Amino acid sequence: MTPENNIDTSQIKGNVPPEVKLALLNSLAQPGHISHSTGKPFRGFKAEFVSRMQLAEASVSSKAEEPDKLEGRTVFEVIVDEDMFNEVGTMHGGCLAMLIEICSPMPIYILMASTGACGTFGVQQSLNIVFHSPAVPGDKLRIVCTTLTLGSRARSGRCEVWNVTRHRLVASAVYINMVPSESSKL
Repeated sequence: MTPENNIDTSQIKGNVPPEVKLALLNSLAQPGHISHSTGKPFRGFKAEFVSRMQLAEASVSSKAEEPDKLEGRTVFEVIVDEDMFNEVGTMHGGCLAMLIEICSPMPIYILMASTGACGTFGVQQSLNIVFHSPAVPGDKLRIVCTTLTLGSRARSGRCEVWNVTRHRLVASAVYINMVPSESSKL
């Protein structure tokens, strides 16, 4: 995923405006920086995985359980590759956790951007994952994330990773995203 201003966002499903889809893609693109330890350019392993992900959907809709409240939803797709493996040849749980951590705050982003809510983009406070089934080389995964709550400081959501190739749930997660207090020093 290497976003540019001339990306055709019409290929991304969902009712979120094209400029919000583009801003979401641009928020994921990280420029390289100079490593403190080596002094050489470094993009990081997150950038490598983000470059393989495709945004398939970005939408905002009424919650089924509470129609007066809105819910953000994003869907990313990625193909399991060899460098995502553990020693037994299936997708490493740490790699899967990283993909969930990257994707899980994105529905918060689109919900805030679509509703005009302003605020600071938070950091993950907790991420609880249940692993259901393995993914193997070549499997196509769909990472479906939705918001649960959107408060002024705490936001929460859920994420499900589906194996499109084998028609099964790979992992599910819930998370809390926090906005740092004004006095915190990160």
